[in-house]
Amino acid sequence: MTRPLDTSLTTTLPFASDLALRRRFTVIDEEIRGNFRFGLLLEHLDILAEQTALAYVRRTHPEGRVVTAAIDNIVVRHVVDVTRDIVLQARINHVGRSSLEIGIRVEHPAMAPGGGGELHIASCYFTMAAREGAEAGESLPLPPLEYLDYLEQQRAAKVMAGREEYRQQQAALQAPPSREEYDLLSRMHQAQEEPGFAGLVAGRLVADAWERMYPEQEYVPQRVFGGYLMRRAYELSGICSELVAPDRSIIAAVNRINFFHPVRLGDKLHFTSRVVYTAESFVCVEASIERISRDRSSKALSNSCLFTFVNVDRDLNHRPVPAIFPTTYREDARYLEAHRSLQALTGHYPML
Repeated sequence: MTRPLDTSLTTTLPFASDLALRRRFTVIDEEIRGNFRFGLLLEHLDILAEQTALAYVRRTHPEGRVVTAAIDNIVVRHVVDVTRDIVLQARINHVGRSSLEIGIRVEHPAMAPGGGGELHIASCYFTMAAREGAEAGESLPLPPLEYLDYLEQQRAAKVMAGREEYRQQQAALQAPPSREEYDLLSRMHQAQEEPGFAGLVAGRLVADAWERMYPEQEYVPQRVFGGYLMRRAYELSGICSELVAPDRSIIAAVNRINFFHPVRLGDKLHFTSRVVYTAESFVCVEASIERISRDRSSKALSNSCLFTFVNVDRDLNHRPVPAIFPTTYREDARYLEAHRSLQALTGHYPML
């Protein structure tokens, strides 16, 4: 039997010594706190999760493959210092019938005395699915992990509790508005009827882009790298958040990323990001990726994402953002879903 400890995998991004890598990960050519391309980190996290899961799958299925199914609640606890190394520590927390949950801790390691201690940047949770065949379409049964010590048992239990909580949250997101939520939406609509209304209308806070998928984006045969798709969706969402954030918009959390359909070479992708909710200093942006096959015979939603950004000043102090106003029924639904998602997130992570 294999323990979670036996599945550990660690990689380091050596920013302290690799100046070319450091420059690639910076947003602007200026010394400013939080000057870090989070989208590129998503790519590295996805690769590490895939490598960790694949090593386990291929112990019993040498030809097996893994695909990313979802990412849950990446909360940025501290901004990255791009002059310091980043260590990514991955471990399988739980193995289901054909799925694996990979936990990845992102941190700055401790430096020499006086140079800075260990700093926890974020914890990430990837759900990977084991597949077989050239098309990676059939599920693969996996042997269970053996949870011997208390910490391993606690992490496995947390995974199961998290899955149940996610199911409950999804059901809650579809529930009718409470009285308080109904009053909130009602005030939003009444404000738009007032003479001289000049608020930000949600339907205008949209950014989109088109892109064709080429072999350079290939990761497994005929399939496009999921980390690349996440990065592109995140980057467009960051631009979209600036339609609302009057100061500087930086990432606070990845609420959820779902993978529904694989993207293949030659597919045409339509990336759409829209601001769906704001509160205090937070801006929630929903992103979707629609794939259209090369012969235009099929169309499907490939990914859906929800990102939370925070508006800050130069010293990273939170700054308020204006309210946005939903107009249509669908905008009301998006507004309410993001409102509930942010409430759940801040309930778990009070530092937000």
